[in-house]
Amino acid sequence: MAERDVLPVNEVYHPGIGNYRQIYRESLEKVDSFWERHAQILDWHKRWDTVLDSSNPPFYRWFVNGKLNVSYNALDRHVMHGRRNKAAYIWVGEDGTEKIVTYDGLFRRVNNLAQALKNLGISRGDRIIIYLPMILEAPVAMLAAARIGAVFSFVFAGFGEGALSERIEDSKARMVITADGAFRNGKVVELKKIVDEALEKTSSVGTVLVVKRTGTAIQMQEGRDIWMHDVTEDASAFVQPEWMDSNDPLYILYTSGTTGKPKGAVHGNGGYSVWIANTLKWAFDPHEDDRWWCAADIGWVTGHSYIVFAPLFLGLTSTMYEGAITYPAPDRLWEIVERYRVNLLYTSPTAIRTLIRFGEKYPRMHDLSSLRVLGTVGEPINPAAWKWYYENIGRSNCPIIDTYWQTETGGFMIAPSMALGLPPLKPGSATFPMPGVEPVILDENGHELGAGEKGYIAYRRPWPGMFLTLNNDPERFRKAYFEKYPGMYYCGDYAIRDADGYYWLLGRADEVLKVSGHRLGTIEIEDALISSKEVAEAAVFGKPDTVKGEVIVAFVVLKDEYRGDTQVVSSLRKRIREELGPIYVPEEIHVVKTLPKTRSGKIMRRVVKAVALNQLPGDISTLENSASVDEIREAIEAFSKEAEG
Repeated sequence: MAERDVLPVNEVYHPGIGNYRQIYRESLEKVDSFWERHAQILDWHKRWDTVLDSSNPPFYRWFVNGKLNVSYNALDRHVMHGRRNKAAYIWVGEDGTEKIVTYDGLFRRVNNLAQALKNLGISRGDRIIIYLPMILEAPVAMLAAARIGAVFSFVFAGFGEGALSERIEDSKARMVITADGAFRNGKVVELKKIVDEALEKTSSVGTVLVVKRTGTAIQMQEGRDIWMHDVTEDASAFVQPEWMDSNDPLYILYTSGTTGKPKGAVHGNGGYSVWIANTLKWAFDPHEDDRWWCAADIGWVTGHSYIVFAPLFLGLTSTMYEGAITYPAPDRLWEIVERYRVNLLYTSPTAIRTLIRFGEKYPRMHDLSSLRVLGTVGEPINPAAWKWYYENIGRSNCPIIDTYWQTETGGFMIAPSMALGLPPLKPGSATFPMPGVEPVILDENGHELGAGEKGYIAYRRPWPGMFLTLNNDPERFRKAYFEKYPGMYYCGDYAIRDADGYYWLLGRADEVLKVSGHRLGTIEIEDALISSKEVAEAAVFGKPDTVKGEVIVAFVVLKDEYRGDTQVVSSLRKRIREELGPIYVPEEIHVVKTLPKTRSGKIMRRVVKAVALNQLPGDISTLENSASVDEIREAIEAFSKEAEG
């Protein structure tokens, strides 16, 4: 790795490795006793018979025959034991309105909806689709389903009717819970209309429960569509929680489906809940009076695990925000941190890079002194973005918990640990594995690589948060994740472990470039581009070439004070040559005003590549700004004309 990547930052705030090594070693050597102890973070209705059943790999089962209820652990036990009047959520609407719901208030809402679901014929094992924006009814719906043992599948409200109908069909859902509409950047997204279109292609749904959010005029089909407020009027309702087996399914969450049919990852009740509660505690060390803000969308696994379930298991107060991070101004995040005195902020590198573009003046407008810990999620964080976040948001006082994990893993896999002993942090590295996680870096043939060698990251052993299977497709589960390296879980990412044991993620394995026989990580090149003074965001991909195999193509968004002229492009090429070497220099660098992103802020690199190569981009229904696609086409056309001329 280049020297810029490995500098410890402000060791005054990083007291050393602490008990981490001892605890980590115990988690690998004494699996049963370790997880016996850490499963006590939850309340169990019936104790398990076996901690881990590995008799049928890769279908591992945790806390076998243990019984519990997720809703009970999120609500009932807090209401009964001292947190009744503590705020569970501080919700902020896009227009600045706020709602504060206590644990008791959330408990009542969840029981109310759970009773309504039962009255509408939903029972244990039934499948429900939740298609809601970032409103309080979203966690309420998830917890109500969990309370009665129904299996929910939350579909991100940025998806269109095609993606929605596909998920309804695969899950065989009996009900959809949605809203009339959602607010986004001051506009209304017509969610109910999208549901109506999706249901024309499916036949399993008998009931659509609709939340009134925007007041938009919608079509209500008699006998199928019901307003939620019409069936949730019994404020005194109490529903006895269903005691679920640890390995009963809790939810199905579909991956984005960038290639092939979306995969429905099935997470269970017990192991998953134990995992996310412990990983949040280990990584961030939240205190009883802390205010936690996971600034993600509930529709992704980050929202499931760290907006809804884990924070509620730990009895925390969470912030929820409905809208876009730049609306109505680029200081929206910082204004909320200041107003609600947020202590722990967890957001994405893409969001950080988006805000870097607007400069330092916006965070300087606000008092961010309440912040104690910062975190990142979603993709590797570039060292330059890490340092900007650390210096301008944390004011060089807050350690950054860079978390690496996936939909399928349930929760953090590699991350620094505030609670177990924080090591010196290296900007851009996710540091060390969580207890119980044993990663290994392998070459194409499964041989373990040494320090400093790039390869594929895999895991030697199961962990409690691991998903149970793929919905309706156990054979695909086996082949996709366990066939490449038999006996190991293969996650599809490219990585390196340095001489100090720190892990660095280099991007998806299918995005690794092969240039003149050299395997290059896209993240390495994006890091170098973003670390320049001019660039705010970058997307890199490989273009087929008859001589080199592939050549590197980069699209960059510049910070507001810079213009995309030939001098800037030449400067970027020079920087990469000096920092990484000639083999890393892009054949093409295109300057654009915006890159294709999902509404959760993640750059859709596959769309950038497809459009640039004149291929079909696939499902782009989640794009925040469809004009970005046209801009990429125009940049390529202009480049081609210039080359011909």
